[in-house]
Amino acid sequence: MASAERGTPRTLKDILRPLARRVGLAQPSPDWWTKASFPDTNGRTSKSHSCNICHWNGDSFVGPFHTEMAACPRCGSIARDRFLMHCFVSRTPHPPGLRVLETSPRLGDGYRRMMRTFFDYTASDYDLSAHEGDIRIDLQSIDLPDASIDILLTPHVLEHVPDTERALGEIHRVLRPGGRMYLQIPLLHGTTAVPASPEFHADNTPVFFNFGWDVITPLRRAGFTTMALATAEWQAMIAGALDAPASCGDGFDVDDLVDGARRHLDLAHDIESVADIEQIRRYGFMPPYHFLTWECIK
Repeated sequence: MASAERGTPRTLKDILRPLARRVGLAQPSPDWWTKASFPDTNGRTSKSHSCNICHWNGDSFVGPFHTEMAACPRCGSIARDRFLMHCFVSRTPHPPGLRVLETSPRLGDGYRRMMRTFFDYTASDYDLSAHEGDIRIDLQSIDLPDASIDILLTPHVLEHVPDTERALGEIHRVLRPGGRMYLQIPLLHGTTAVPASPEFHADNTPVFFNFGWDVITPLRRAGFTTMALATAEWQAMIAGALDAPASCGDGFDVDDLVDGARRHLDLAHDIESVADIEQIRRYGFMPPYHFLTWECIK
């Protein structure tokens, strides 16, 4: 496949790449970012699915629908990458020079080059081991000046920080007034708990907290105005307007999540839909209970 691709027109490469990736022969296109336009917010194309990060359009993502799967065959984004980007660009004014810091971004060099095309973008990591970064940052003691960033994107990092309150205080300090954090954390259960036994994620990083909906309390105690951003289907399930599915062994306790949302949130004011049925299908935000991002405004 590799030797055949060297003499294959780019349009045909893009057609072949999803098939090749399914059998482990292809990688995300290394230069996709050179033709990228600003991340999409509506997802309406003539194809079945699209990527709001690189603007790929096609009939299927790679792998099943899951927050950690449904990969884009062009840029390699998985479903939660696309949901975080969707929440960010659909909710945030983006004037030129917007200062964006992202902690431990999962995507690689092409993604970072694309982000630097549109923002004053910096990637950080705690120890520069599992993830590359421009700078090293411990969220419990951020070596940046007060009010020095406009946007913090932090996907699946806070659960790995021992002192949640201290980290949130530091984040609040370095954001400018009116600045925003878009926070993604695995939300598998309704209420926060400490792991009963040592727990590690795939990059061998220890998990200190399995957060639930009650994370809204320390977020607001840190000084943030907070909204839980969900898909239209997930919001409807929590409100009781749509039947929630039974838990299916994917690690998400759906009954406990629904019950926890009703106990910890004011459903009229604390949760909002950011993706309609068409966007859910286009971007692959399925199953609905997999997708939640906290918008936290200073």
